[in-house]
Amino acid sequence: MKYMMLMNTPPGPAGEFQINNWAPEDFKAHMRFMMDFNRGIKATGEFVEANGLTAPSQAKLVRAGANGEPITDGPFAETKEFLVGFWILDVESPERAYELAARVSTAPGPGGNPMNMSIELRPLHEGPLPDV
Repeated sequence: MKYMMLMNTPPGPAGEFQINNWAPEDFKAHMRFMMDFNRGIKATGEFVEANGLTAPSQAKLVRAGANGEPITDGPFAETKEFLVGFWILDVESPERAYELAARVSTAPGPGGNPMNMSIELRPLHEGPLPDV
């Protein structure tokens, strides 16, 4: 079963990453946790892909205009939370996906305290798509 695990975080000052204001040792501990987490799921064969995302100030919403030309809008730094990263997992059961999401939620924040971030977990559509 494949899942997308989405990590969201509240914005800091000016809508940017709160992590930009952390003490260097807290940032290093957080990144070490994430690298160790990734190494662990690579070792079990559950890792498919992962990446961090830029701050909301870099984001744009795009839609097609009347002539099909792209219309962009944004940035949207005033949101309550924003997406900071994602993983694609390949796990044996939903319960294993829940376990991994709970584990990554505890990544350390300032002072080494677990952040207990909200992690959105969504199954990827598998199997053939219906004919149209």
